[in-house]
Amino acid sequence: MARAHGVSGYLGDGANRWSAVHRLDSARLFRLAVEKAPAGSVLHGVAEEGVAIRDVAEVIGRHLGVPVSSVAPEDAAGHFSWLGGFLGLDAPASHTLTGELLDWRPVHPGLIEDLDKGHYFAAPAA
Repeated sequence: MARAHGVSGYLGDGANRWSAVHRLDSARLFRLAVEKAPAGSVLHGVAEEGVAIRDVAEVIGRHLGVPVSSVAPEDAAGHFSWLGGFLGLDAPASHTLTGELLDWRPVHPGLIEDLDKGHYFAAPAA
């Protein structure tokens, strides 16, 4: 979306947070859940309780060489498409109970560190 619009956007002040987990930590949790979790367990596969969306937009903007800017909530659907309805949510979560239940501790890089490595920003194949 940042490539298409020429701006890496966030809604409002961008302080809303999303939880994040590295795919390898998530995969390990899925395995542990299948092997050990009691039936009906509610698990939170998050390593970071809340990463500010503005911080994510800033990394994206830096790697794509586009400006970072707030998008008005009324323009969310036009700018972010289907993601616009979710992007403004503040949705922190904790893995404390999940970690205790399954002896799971995330060990891989956090979202900002992983994004900053740059491997997500290769130009798409034509």
